[in-house]
Amino acid sequence: MFWHGHRAIVRHTGGRRGLWRPKAKRWGTLALTTTGRRSGQPRTVILGYLTDGANLTTLAMNGWAPAEPDWWRNLQADPRASVQTRDGQIPVLARAAHGQERQRLWRQWAGIDGNLDAYAARRPGETAVVVLEPQAS
Repeated sequence: MFWHGHRAIVRHTGGRRGLWRPKAKRWGTLALTTTGRRSGQPRTVILGYLTDGANLTTLAMNGWAPAEPDWWRNLQADPRASVQTRDGQIPVLARAAHGQERQRLWRQWAGIDGNLDAYAARRPGETAVVVLEPQAS
């Protein structure tokens, strides 16, 4: 219920409320709009994010439930999306981080949430670290 209300606040204020930048030891929030893989319609979710240079990163989790979140499945079908942050809206291209990049980014997230590994252990598979790369408009 919280996330539905949060999304409504972001939508009604044009992102002036409900979105914040990441800070030391704290993630930020963004609004990610994907294209529904079955409907073809825009789908918007509010996610936590960290920065990695020009890229934004998030974790493909569904409340630590076993299933991957719909927004991640949408991005796997069509990696083009748009992100609204406190600083504005940008088109992005999404991909999963792999290998050393994934390990480095996972450690960055674990530095914010000391229980991350314990939460992830509840899931049957590896939680994807999603990289959102800004694209030229």
